[in-house]
Amino acid sequence: MATHSFSLLKPNPSFSPSLFPPFPFPAKNLFSLPILYTHTHRANLTVSSSAQPPPATSEVTTSTSVTVETASTEDHDNSTVFVIRARSRIGLLQVITRVFNVLGLRVEKATINFEGDYFIKTFFVTDSRGNKIDDRENLERIEKALMEAIDGDDDAAVSVASAGRGIVVRRPPRLGFGERKAKAERMFELMDGFLKNDPISLQKDILHHVEYTVARSRFSFDDFEAYQALAHSVRDRLIERWHDTQMHFKRKDPKRIYFLSLEFLMGRSLSNSVINLGIRDQYADALSQLGFEFEVLAEQEGDAALGNGGLARLSACQMESLATLDYPAVGYGLRYQYGLFRQVIVDGFQHEQPDYWLNFGNPWEIERVHVTYPVKFYGTVMEESLQEEKCKVWVPGEVVEAVAYDNPIPGYETRNTINLRLWAAKPSDQHNMESYNTGDYIDAVVNRQRAENISSILYPDDRSYQGKELRLKQQYFFVSASVQDIIRRFKDTHSNFDDFPEKVALHLNDTHPSLAIAEVMRVLVDEEHLGWNRAWDIICKLFSFTTHTVSPEGLEKIPVDLLGSLLPRHLQIIYDINFNFVEELKNRIGLDYDRLARMSIVEEGAVKSIRMANLSILCSHSVNGVSRVHSEMLKKKLFKDFYELWPDKFQYKTNGATQRRWIVVSNPSLCALISKWLGTEAWVRDVDLLIGLREHAANLELHQEWKMVKKVNKIRLAEYIEAMSGLKVSLDAMFDVQTKRIHEYKRQLLNILGIIHRYDCIKNMDNKDRMKVVPRVCIVGGKAAPGYETAKKIIKLCHAVAEKINNDRDVGDLLKLVFIPDYNVSVAELVIPGADLSQHISTAGHEASGTGSMKFLMNGCLLLATEDGSTTEIMEEIGEDNIFLFGAKVHEVSALREKGSALRVPLQFSRVVRMVRDGYFGFKDYFKSLCDDIEGGNDYYLLGADFTSYVEAQAAADKAFVDQERWTQMSILCTAGCFFFALASHHQQTDDHNLLIRELHDAKLKISRLESVLEETIQNINAKTLYLKEREKLLDEMAQKITNLQSALSSLEDDSFLADERLKSLEEEVRQLWAISRKNNFELHVLESKAQEAEDKLEVVTSQVEKMAEIVTEQWIQIQHLEQALQITKMRALQAQRERRMKCTFFKFIRDLSERHLPKMFRALDSYLFGKGSTIKYYMSQALQQVRRFWSAIKKYHHELQGFIKQEMRRTEFTAALVNDELVFFLASALITFPILSAWMLLDHNVPFKNTLVINSISLDAS
Repeated sequence: MATHSFSLLKPNPSFSPSLFPPFPFPAKNLFSLPILYTHTHRANLTVSSSAQPPPATSEVTTSTSVTVETASTEDHDNSTVFVIRARSRIGLLQVITRVFNVLGLRVEKATINFEGDYFIKTFFVTDSRGNKIDDRENLERIEKALMEAIDGDDDAAVSVASAGRGIVVRRPPRLGFGERKAKAERMFELMDGFLKNDPISLQKDILHHVEYTVARSRFSFDDFEAYQALAHSVRDRLIERWHDTQMHFKRKDPKRIYFLSLEFLMGRSLSNSVINLGIRDQYADALSQLGFEFEVLAEQEGDAALGNGGLARLSACQMESLATLDYPAVGYGLRYQYGLFRQVIVDGFQHEQPDYWLNFGNPWEIERVHVTYPVKFYGTVMEESLQEEKCKVWVPGEVVEAVAYDNPIPGYETRNTINLRLWAAKPSDQHNMESYNTGDYIDAVVNRQRAENISSILYPDDRSYQGKELRLKQQYFFVSASVQDIIRRFKDTHSNFDDFPEKVALHLNDTHPSLAIAEVMRVLVDEEHLGWNRAWDIICKLFSFTTHTVSPEGLEKIPVDLLGSLLPRHLQIIYDINFNFVEELKNRIGLDYDRLARMSIVEEGAVKSIRMANLSILCSHSVNGVSRVHSEMLKKKLFKDFYELWPDKFQYKTNGATQRRWIVVSNPSLCALISKWLGTEAWVRDVDLLIGLREHAANLELHQEWKMVKKVNKIRLAEYIEAMSGLKVSLDAMFDVQTKRIHEYKRQLLNILGIIHRYDCIKNMDNKDRMKVVPRVCIVGGKAAPGYETAKKIIKLCHAVAEKINNDRDVGDLLKLVFIPDYNVSVAELVIPGADLSQHISTAGHEASGTGSMKFLMNGCLLLATEDGSTTEIMEEIGEDNIFLFGAKVHEVSALREKGSALRVPLQFSRVVRMVRDGYFGFKDYFKSLCDDIEGGNDYYLLGADFTSYVEAQAAADKAFVDQERWTQMSILCTAGCFFFALASHHQQTDDHNLLIRELHDAKLKISRLESVLEETIQNINAKTLYLKEREKLLDEMAQKITNLQSALSSLEDDSFLADERLKSLEEEVRQLWAISRKNNFELHVLESKAQEAEDKLEVVTSQVEKMAEIVTEQWIQIQHLEQALQITKMRALQAQRERRMKCTFFKFIRDLSERHLPKMFRALDSYLFGKGSTIKYYMSQALQQVRRFWSAIKKYHHELQGFIKQEMRRTEFTAALVNDELVFFLASALITFPILSAWMLLDHNVPFKNTLVINSISLDAS
């Protein structure tokens, strides 16, 4: 299947290999340099601002230049010098070194010099062997690669948009030369390299996000928190590539694709991202070492609920394929807060609940709060004069802000990562502030809610006027924001809108974004002030249009009243376009009013409406169908008038699905098996190689492995069914699947009636016949639109029938019916690989393409289908024998409908309908309308007409399933034929060309195998060459050693005499050394003896010291006893003195003398003895002098006595320990006073002799 064609737009051939090398696979044919080798070497760069570069041109220019200096330097004789002069910018060093690395060059040294705003980078480069690069042709190619990598970014200026629209960028402050140089050096050091993808680095990144993004402890986090950290680490790597992609696009300025779609059913992003990045295994290893499983964490991710059905899933696959094919593309859509509803089944009835998919955040999106655009609604259109010309000015009645959310989309085996930009609606800050300032808080809240409702839910119920208005608001909101963003990006680098079609391609995915035509026209005419004709010419070159509609009833129409109220200026523009078109049409076809009415954009009638499909066809340079059958319907029925007018506009590209999502991600076991049997993994990118499986389709060994893969997938699906519904199913049964949006034309009702028929047949069989029945597990899934009552009744009928069948013991495992609720992409990735048979049974002519059948086909699932949509092309690719076809063909449908009630239906059909109508499965009244719609000539979708052939096709499938070898071969051929319907492949749908394509596929496969063999052979040759080089090097080393040994031997033979003399001299020196050694030994022995004697003496002294210590201890104990006795004695002496004090005659005498007689005597003799001229005074003075001399003698004697006592006490060890000043003073005083006291006490007759002994003993003890 080919991607949609975009006029004048091809995959960007200017992608520099230095920026986008295929990843993780080796680069292919980058440059044919014979001196370069595939392995690379990255030197450690030293940035030196003071180093002088090689001489450059004397004239200073302002452009980027690359100069090659062939002159050798002293330090780098083998280097080629590349001098690059460019404007200073962050990341340039990284770009340059990456070019050298990709080319296999070694950077030995690098220096940087600054010169104003420019700097000169000097690189000393060698080839991978360390040799200088001399070949001029190779040098020119290297220069060209460097110029291509750095050209165009040197003088890029920062653009500043108006405050009212687009991005507002704050210019950085101007830095001085020194600051700028330091900043540049620091930036080069920090930014020179990508994030590493080894397990250790991945673990560090995951734990970093656990702690700093998720804000959890790195020692305690659960599976969901681990998933969030894992997703952020993957997003970091996506952002690296995204930045490189945007820089490359900005520098090369290619024509860009802008893919406008109201739906993108992205599903889960984690597995797809790591596979496209080529680091899935590295992440699995890193997580396993942290105690987590990658598959378990991947299950934590929720589905991005941004679409419904095949159109939305096709948009997601388109974006991934555009990235893989290196298209410079951007997708635009709406960021629905709730998206499609979450389906909940209660008692068999569908209930809708909001899908809160953003409750836990979306780690894959990047909110661009600075990228906002005003979107206008309502209001009036005024006419003003501008430069003497009339112009229209739209004065809006309501303004809503559109905020951008970016989602990086990586390509496979390429560094190209494109952007999906989704818009969220926010209220205008100005309006909110006005409401708050005036106190109208309720109005502020209402306005906020009304604004946010625009991007709240997907597909609001449009049965009411309010629902239609909200739907139209959604369409214009995302179109207006996208157009403003596209024009802003164009004006960043261009000023002439005549170049707009050469740089911009706008693709409309169905009619939902058709208002973009009127919006671009409004901006060009009203805001950019281009003339109408000039703007119209631009519009017609700008748009391409894909329609997915098959019937006139499905074409979108907008009531004029609604459009005029909500978008008054756009209605005027559409009227003007239609007027000009009709006038031109009259000139071409004449006054054929019926045809003019059919082709007019404005439909007259009871409700005047705007035909959006007619507007899209008129303004687009190409109109795409999505299958061959669909294209023929467009040409012959739906848009016949337009096709006759512009046949060259109409083409078709059959829809498809990407094998990376639906095989590599969803079915890794099958992916490994295909790679094994094809001998290459190149089919993951070049899906045409899958045709090579046809050569092995009959191989029994492949059959066994194929069946094992299918069984593993059926086990996964059976476990999911049991966990979801509690129903156990047999793995030996055929898994019969129909998973689609519930709609009458998709005929889920026919499937259910067929199941009832099978159940009725089994019930009426005997046991012998039941043994021949092929067991089946019938699986149905899908959602019904909230307002679609018939579809909801079909869901209820499915549950009622399942309740009856699953609980019937007579049937057992022969038949089971399961309804899978809330079917989405993640569930599809589980169901599709496990399916044996898939039903695509829409009424012929009602399915535009049908991408679901292609996903089942890729996974080896056989199809039971009508010839509708893409089924005809599938049949041509896989063969009619490998598909089960039934039912009326497209050209037969009209005739069958015309028969009405005259159309005869088979009895089996009438019987199963009667079972439902009679309440066999319950809810008789509820299903009555369902039965009425398919009986009595009301069977619009021909269930009865196709029932017989449907039952026969089911029987054929049973017969084929019994023969497992045939079934497996058919399954292999289905996968081999799906190459034609995979996105990112290019085909022309002609019979002759298909034959060439098949031959080309065979050639590609052979070439791929030969490349694999050649690559393996080259690796073996390289390994052997390396081995031989190592051996040669070893032989050279051994030869050199032998030469050295021979030279040494010859030298020894020539100098043998000198050697003998030297030997004798050495012997004499040895004898002398021996004598000295003996002498040293004797002295050492003497020293050892002395040391032993010293040790003995030390032991003796130690023993004596120990004995003295024991003596001192004993004496110390005795001293302690004496001190205690002395203390006791003193206390007793004091007590005795107190008792006997008054008995002492001497004391009495002294007391009487001092108290009684002396005072009287002194008073009587005072005047006589001491009066003036008395002689007694003289004698008294003489007596006092004698007393003073006596006292001086006593003090001297007392001092000498203290010295004598100290000297005597120190003579013995015992008393020496007691010597202190207080004790010596006391003993000296006692020795002086003792004789006087003793004599006095002897004279006193009242003192008993025993007291004298006591005092004597005290004095002796003191001594």
